[in-house]
Amino acid sequence: MEQRPSALLRIAAPLKSLVQRFMYLGLIAAAFGLMLLGKVDAVLVDRVRAEVTDAVAPILEAFSRPVATVSEGIQNFQELRVIRDENAKLKQENARLMQWQTVARKLQSENVALHQLLGVVHDKSAKYVTARVIAGSAGALSNMLIVNSGKYDGVRKGQAVISDRGIIGRISEVSNRSARVLLLTDINSRVPVLIESNRTRAIMAGGNTARTKLIHLPPGARVTPSDRIITSGHGGAFPSGLPVGVVASVSDGGIEVQLFTDFSRLEYVRIADFGLTGLVDMSVQKPTSKSKGGGKSVKK
Repeated sequence: MEQRPSALLRIAAPLKSLVQRFMYLGLIAAAFGLMLLGKVDAVLVDRVRAEVTDAVAPILEAFSRPVATVSEGIQNFQELRVIRDENAKLKQENARLMQWQTVARKLQSENVALHQLLGVVHDKSAKYVTARVIAGSAGALSNMLIVNSGKYDGVRKGQAVISDRGIIGRISEVSNRSARVLLLTDINSRVPVLIESNRTRAIMAGGNTARTKLIHLPPGARVTPSDRIITSGHGGAFPSGLPVGVVASVSDGGIEVQLFTDFSRLEYVRIADFGLTGLVDMSVQKPTSKSKGGGKSVKK
């Protein structure tokens, strides 16, 4: 009984080796045959390839599902981790905002009470004209824009021009249907400003460059990068509190300010009429020599 399995193994081993050799040769022959068949009848080969693909597709899909499931699970785990971190940050930010909200409400109530006590006269509400930028230049000679609103739309010389981020300049010339805007970066621009954190006064001057500079600061003024710059309202050219930009750098070469507005991307601006006359009232005319004499000649 024990000799039969050993005899079968002795017979099966050579047969197995022979089958493996012929199988290898058979695969090579089948490959050459398919290549020749593809040269002879390409349509038949394409049809067979399509049938084989259809038959193998369910098997490949079945194998790919576990891999896709594992990959999706890993991705979901990573997203949940990110969401958890963001949720913790939002909770902290919400707590800080609630504290600031409490402080803001308290300051608002105190501000209202002090205004009533002092009888403060509030500024008039501004009137706005929206205009589209139709031309402009930014270079070493001038920094200006041209908008498609003029005298017919109520635009007047000296009015402030504002973007969605802050003030960008003032009206320098007005015609009937257009106006010229002198930008803050122009070399002829001078604007009284404040450093918002410590209320230090300064003059912001343009230099036909992307950044402006702060000049005429009081001695011992403390200025640090990221300080916010706003208009001071002095001189009557602009109202106080309009956002301008932030301090970009403080060095021996001067204090540079990065403006909030990117002039190269401006499409629409608002021309604001705050009811200010500025330093010089343009409506006042100089008296003539005739008016000085009362319209009569004086005889000696």
